[in-house]
Amino acid sequence: MTITKNSETSRVTFEPAVIMGALYGPGIHGLKGAFDRKWVEELAKEIDVLYKDALQRPGGAVGRGPKRHYVEIHPEDISGFVDLVTHPWVKAVCETVLGPEYKIVEIGFDVPNPGAVNQPWHRDFPAPEDTVKGRRLNSLAFNITTVDVEEDMGPFEIAPGTQWDDGSEYESEMFPEKELYSRYEALAEQKMPKMGDISVRSALTIHRGTTNNSNKSRPVLVLGVDAPGANNHERHDLQITKKFYETLPEDLKGHLMCRIVDELEVIVQEHTIEGLKMGEA
Repeated sequence: MTITKNSETSRVTFEPAVIMGALYGPGIHGLKGAFDRKWVEELAKEIDVLYKDALQRPGGAVGRGPKRHYVEIHPEDISGFVDLVTHPWVKAVCETVLGPEYKIVEIGFDVPNPGAVNQPWHRDFPAPEDTVKGRRLNSLAFNITTVDVEEDMGPFEIAPGTQWDDGSEYESEMFPEKELYSRYEALAEQKMPKMGDISVRSALTIHRGTTNNSNKSRPVLVLGVDAPGANNHERHDLQITKKFYETLPEDLKGHLMCRIVDELEVIVQEHTIEGLKMGEA
Protein backbone atom coordinates (compact mmCIF):
# COMPACT_ATOMS: atom_id res chain seq x y z
CA MET A 1 0.00 0.00 0.00
CA THR A 2 1.18 3.54 -0.70
CA ILE A 3 -0.17 6.94 0.22
CA THR A 4 0.15 10.23 -1.62
CA LYS A 5 3.82 11.14 -1.68
CA ASN A 6 3.70 14.86 -2.43
CA SER A 7 3.93 16.55 0.97
CA GLU A 8 2.01 19.66 -0.05
CA THR A 9 -0.78 17.60 -1.59
CA SER A 10 -0.92 15.45 1.54
CA ARG A 11 -1.04 18.45 3.85
CA VAL A 12 -3.91 20.08 1.95
CA THR A 13 -5.80 16.81 1.45
CA PHE A 14 -5.76 16.03 5.17
CA GLU A 15 -6.91 19.50 6.26
CA PRO A 16 -10.26 19.23 8.10
CA ALA A 17 -11.54 22.35 6.32
CA VAL A 18 -10.81 20.77 2.93
CA ILE A 19 -12.52 17.50 3.88
CA MET A 20 -15.56 19.20 5.41
CA GLY A 21 -15.78 21.69 2.56
CA ALA A 22 -15.87 18.92 -0.02
CA LEU A 23 -18.40 16.66 1.68
CA TYR A 24 -20.68 19.39 2.96
CA GLY A 25 -20.35 21.27 -0.34
CA PRO A 26 -20.24 19.10 -3.48
CA GLY A 27 -20.84 15.95 -1.43
CA ILE A 28 -17.86 14.06 -2.85
CA HIS A 29 -14.10 14.07 -2.28
CA GLY A 30 -11.16 12.00 -3.49
CA LEU A 31 -7.51 11.12 -3.20
CA LYS A 32 -5.53 10.14 -6.29
CA GLY A 33 -2.92 7.42 -6.04
CA ALA A 34 -3.92 6.33 -2.55
CA PHE A 35 -2.96 2.72 -3.36
CA ASP A 36 -0.44 1.29 -5.78
CA ARG A 37 -1.63 -0.57 -8.86
CA LYS A 38 -0.40 -3.97 -7.67
CA TRP A 39 -2.62 -3.65 -4.59
CA VAL A 40 -5.60 -2.83 -6.81
CA GLU A 41 -4.79 -5.64 -9.24
CA GLU A 42 -4.97 -8.13 -6.37
CA LEU A 43 -8.27 -6.61 -5.24
CA ALA A 44 -9.61 -6.95 -8.80
CA LYS A 45 -8.73 -10.66 -8.90
CA GLU A 46 -10.44 -11.27 -5.56
CA ILE A 47 -13.58 -9.39 -6.59
CA ASP A 48 -13.74 -11.37 -9.84
CA VAL A 49 -13.76 -14.66 -7.90
CA LEU A 50 -16.28 -13.36 -5.35
CA TYR A 51 -18.57 -12.07 -8.10
CA LYS A 52 -18.61 -15.37 -9.99
CA ASP A 53 -19.39 -17.18 -6.75
CA ALA A 54 -22.18 -14.74 -5.83
CA LEU A 55 -23.84 -15.16 -9.23
CA GLN A 56 -24.12 -18.89 -8.54
CA ARG A 57 -25.94 -18.44 -5.21
CA PRO A 58 -29.63 -17.50 -4.93
CA GLY A 59 -29.66 -13.90 -3.72
CA GLY A 60 -25.87 -13.70 -3.81
CA ALA A 61 -25.81 -10.75 -6.19
CA VAL A 62 -28.53 -8.10 -5.87
CA GLY A 63 -29.75 -6.46 -9.07
CA ARG A 64 -29.20 -2.71 -9.33
CA GLY A 65 -30.51 -2.49 -12.89
CA PRO A 66 -29.99 -4.50 -16.10
CA LYS A 67 -26.48 -6.01 -16.25
CA ARG A 68 -25.63 -4.40 -12.90
CA HIS A 69 -25.18 -6.03 -9.49
CA TYR A 70 -24.21 -5.32 -5.91
CA VAL A 71 -22.57 -7.96 -3.71
CA GLU A 72 -22.02 -7.58 0.01
CA ILE A 73 -18.96 -9.47 1.27
CA HIS A 74 -17.03 -10.30 4.43
CA PRO A 75 -13.99 -8.16 5.37
CA GLU A 76 -11.69 -11.18 5.29
CA ASP A 77 -12.80 -12.02 1.75
CA ILE A 78 -10.28 -9.47 0.51
CA SER A 79 -6.62 -9.42 1.49
CA GLY A 80 -6.41 -5.61 1.53
CA PHE A 81 -9.20 -4.91 4.01
CA VAL A 82 -6.91 -3.74 6.82
CA ASP A 83 -4.85 -1.63 4.39
CA LEU A 84 -8.05 0.08 3.28
CA VAL A 85 -9.64 0.84 6.63
CA THR A 86 -6.38 1.94 8.27
CA HIS A 87 -5.30 4.19 5.40
CA PRO A 88 -4.45 7.58 6.95
CA TRP A 89 -6.71 9.49 4.56
CA VAL A 90 -9.67 7.16 5.14
CA LYS A 91 -9.23 7.54 8.89
CA ALA A 92 -8.85 11.32 8.62
CA VAL A 93 -12.05 11.66 6.56
CA CYS A 94 -14.05 9.46 8.94
CA GLU A 95 -12.83 11.26 12.06
CA THR A 96 -13.37 14.71 10.54
CA VAL A 97 -16.90 14.15 9.25
CA LEU A 98 -18.28 11.39 11.48
CA GLY A 99 -16.33 11.91 14.69
CA PRO A 100 -13.79 9.77 16.55
CA GLU A 101 -16.30 7.01 17.32
CA TYR A 102 -17.16 6.23 13.67
CA LYS A 103 -18.17 2.67 12.79
CA ILE A 104 -17.47 0.59 9.69
CA VAL A 105 -20.77 -1.10 8.80
CA GLU A 106 -20.52 -2.38 5.22
CA ILE A 107 -18.15 -3.71 2.62
CA GLY A 108 -19.17 -4.90 -0.83
CA PHE A 109 -18.82 -4.13 -4.50
CA ASP A 110 -20.83 -2.89 -7.48
CA VAL A 111 -20.34 -4.32 -10.95
CA PRO A 112 -21.81 -2.45 -13.94
CA ASN A 113 -21.33 -4.90 -16.82
CA PRO A 114 -21.41 -4.25 -20.58
CA GLY A 115 -24.99 -3.38 -21.45
CA ALA A 116 -25.79 -1.70 -18.12
CA VAL A 117 -28.09 1.27 -18.73
CA ASN A 118 -28.62 4.65 -17.07
CA GLN A 119 -29.96 4.24 -13.57
CA PRO A 120 -32.67 6.61 -12.40
CA TRP A 121 -31.27 9.53 -10.45
CA HIS A 122 -31.40 8.54 -6.79
CA ARG A 123 -29.89 8.57 -3.33
CA ASP A 124 -29.05 5.27 -1.63
CA PHE A 125 -31.48 5.64 1.28
CA PRO A 126 -33.88 8.23 2.69
CA ALA A 127 -32.26 11.25 4.33
CA PRO A 128 -32.11 10.78 8.11
CA GLU A 129 -33.33 13.36 10.61
CA ASP A 130 -29.71 14.26 11.40
CA THR A 131 -29.41 15.59 7.86
CA VAL A 132 -32.93 16.90 7.27
CA LYS A 133 -33.19 18.83 10.54
CA GLY A 134 -29.69 18.90 11.93
CA ARG A 135 -27.88 19.57 8.63
CA ARG A 136 -25.32 16.94 9.58
CA LEU A 137 -23.92 14.06 7.55
CA ASN A 138 -23.88 10.86 9.59
CA SER A 139 -22.68 8.35 7.02
CA LEU A 140 -20.15 8.08 4.20
CA ALA A 141 -19.48 5.71 1.30
CA PHE A 142 -15.91 5.14 0.08
CA ASN A 143 -15.36 3.80 -3.45
CA ILE A 144 -12.28 2.21 -5.05
CA THR A 145 -12.32 1.37 -8.74
CA THR A 146 -10.53 -1.80 -9.82
CA VAL A 147 -10.09 -0.56 -13.39
CA ASP A 148 -9.07 2.63 -15.17
CA VAL A 149 -12.48 4.11 -15.97
CA GLU A 150 -13.05 5.33 -19.52
CA GLU A 151 -15.89 7.38 -21.00
CA ASP A 152 -17.66 4.42 -22.60
CA MET A 153 -17.63 2.26 -19.44
CA GLY A 154 -20.68 3.82 -17.80
CA PRO A 155 -18.97 6.25 -15.40
CA PHE A 156 -20.50 7.14 -12.06
CA GLU A 157 -22.37 10.46 -12.35
CA ILE A 158 -23.19 12.75 -9.44
CA ALA A 159 -25.11 16.02 -9.01
CA PRO A 160 -22.96 18.01 -6.55
CA GLY A 161 -24.65 19.67 -3.60
CA THR A 162 -27.86 17.65 -3.77
CA GLN A 163 -27.27 15.81 -0.49
CA TRP A 164 -29.21 18.71 1.07
CA ASP A 165 -32.23 18.46 -1.26
CA ASP A 166 -35.58 17.84 0.40
CA GLY A 167 -36.46 14.26 -0.55
CA SER A 168 -39.72 13.99 1.37
CA GLU A 169 -41.74 13.97 -1.87
CA TYR A 170 -39.45 11.57 -3.74
CA GLU A 171 -40.64 8.04 -4.43
CA SER A 172 -39.53 6.04 -1.37
CA GLU A 173 -37.79 9.31 -0.36
CA MET A 174 -34.97 8.23 -2.70
CA PHE A 175 -36.09 8.69 -6.32
CA PRO A 176 -36.78 12.23 -7.56
CA GLU A 177 -39.54 12.72 -10.10
CA LYS A 178 -38.47 13.02 -13.74
CA GLU A 179 -39.40 16.71 -13.78
CA LEU A 180 -36.25 17.32 -11.71
CA TYR A 181 -33.90 15.43 -14.01
CA SER A 182 -32.96 18.50 -16.06
CA ARG A 183 -31.53 20.11 -12.92
CA TYR A 184 -29.41 17.06 -12.09
CA GLU A 185 -28.22 16.79 -15.68
CA ALA A 186 -27.16 20.44 -15.60
CA LEU A 187 -25.19 19.83 -12.39
CA ALA A 188 -23.89 16.39 -13.34
CA GLU A 189 -20.22 15.47 -13.14
CA GLN A 190 -18.94 12.15 -14.43
CA LYS A 191 -16.12 10.57 -12.45
CA MET A 192 -13.38 8.64 -14.22
CA PRO A 193 -10.93 7.49 -11.56
CA LYS A 194 -7.85 5.39 -12.23
CA MET A 195 -6.63 2.30 -10.41
CA GLY A 196 -5.29 3.41 -7.03
CA ASP A 197 -7.64 6.37 -6.61
CA ILE A 198 -10.18 6.44 -3.78
CA SER A 199 -13.25 8.63 -3.36
CA VAL A 200 -15.73 9.30 -0.59
CA ARG A 201 -19.24 10.70 -0.84
CA SER A 202 -22.46 11.21 0.97
CA ALA A 203 -24.81 8.50 -0.31
CA LEU A 204 -27.54 11.15 -0.11
CA THR A 205 -26.02 13.18 -2.94
CA ILE A 206 -28.17 12.47 -6.02
CA HIS A 207 -26.29 10.19 -8.41
CA ARG A 208 -26.58 7.39 -10.94
CA GLY A 209 -24.58 4.84 -12.86
CA THR A 210 -24.59 5.54 -16.59
CA THR A 211 -24.77 3.36 -19.70
CA ASN A 212 -21.85 0.98 -20.20
CA ASN A 213 -21.27 0.95 -23.95
CA SER A 214 -17.94 -0.84 -23.67
CA ASN A 215 -17.11 -4.54 -23.60
CA LYS A 216 -15.62 -4.22 -20.11
CA SER A 217 -17.04 -4.42 -16.59
CA ARG A 218 -16.39 -1.58 -14.13
CA PRO A 219 -16.16 -3.14 -10.64
CA VAL A 220 -15.91 -0.78 -7.67
CA LEU A 221 -15.37 -1.64 -4.02
CA VAL A 222 -17.74 0.02 -1.53
CA LEU A 223 -16.97 0.73 2.13
CA GLY A 224 -19.79 2.11 4.30
CA VAL A 225 -19.06 4.05 7.49
CA ASP A 226 -21.46 5.56 10.05
CA ALA A 227 -21.41 8.11 12.82
CA PRO A 228 -22.80 6.85 16.15
CA GLY A 229 -26.56 6.49 15.95
CA ALA A 230 -26.81 6.38 12.16
CA ASN A 231 -27.95 2.74 12.30
CA ASN A 232 -27.11 1.81 8.71
CA HIS A 233 -25.68 -1.41 10.11
CA GLU A 234 -29.30 -2.60 10.23
CA ARG A 235 -29.20 -2.87 6.42
CA HIS A 236 -26.04 -4.98 6.49
CA ASP A 237 -24.48 -7.98 8.20
CA LEU A 238 -20.78 -7.36 8.78
CA GLN A 239 -19.22 -10.58 10.08
CA ILE A 240 -15.68 -11.34 11.17
CA THR A 241 -14.35 -14.66 12.41
CA LYS A 242 -12.73 -14.80 15.84
CA LYS A 243 -9.49 -15.94 14.22
CA PHE A 244 -9.36 -12.94 11.88
CA TYR A 245 -10.52 -10.52 14.58
CA GLU A 246 -7.58 -11.50 16.77
CA THR A 247 -5.15 -10.41 14.03
CA LEU A 248 -6.60 -6.90 13.72
CA PRO A 249 -4.95 -3.78 15.13
CA GLU A 250 -6.45 -2.90 18.50
CA ASP A 251 -7.39 0.64 17.43
CA LEU A 252 -9.33 -0.78 14.46
CA LYS A 253 -11.48 -3.16 16.49
CA GLY A 254 -13.39 -0.31 18.13
CA HIS A 255 -14.43 0.99 14.71
CA LEU A 256 -16.12 -2.23 13.57
CA MET A 257 -19.88 -2.67 13.89
CA CYS A 258 -19.90 -6.41 13.32
CA ARG A 259 -20.75 -9.87 14.56
CA ILE A 260 -17.85 -12.02 15.75
CA VAL A 261 -18.50 -15.58 14.54
CA ASP A 262 -16.78 -18.95 14.59
CA GLU A 263 -17.47 -19.46 10.90
CA LEU A 264 -18.64 -16.98 8.28
CA GLU A 265 -22.29 -17.25 7.32
CA VAL A 266 -23.87 -16.50 3.96
CA ILE A 267 -24.96 -12.87 3.95
CA VAL A 268 -28.67 -12.20 3.53
CA GLN A 269 -28.66 -8.89 1.70
CA GLU A 270 -30.90 -6.35 3.43
CA HIS A 271 -30.04 -3.29 1.36
CA THR A 272 -32.08 -3.92 -1.75
CA ILE A 273 -33.12 -0.85 -3.75
CA GLU A 274 -36.32 -1.76 -5.52
CA GLY A 275 -36.35 1.29 -7.74
CA LEU A 276 -33.05 0.31 -9.39
CA LYS A 277 -33.93 -3.22 -10.44
CA MET A 278 -35.53 -2.26 -13.73
CA GLY A 279 -33.08 0.42 -14.79
CA GLU A 280 -34.06 3.96 -15.73
CA ALA A 281 -37.62 4.76 -14.71
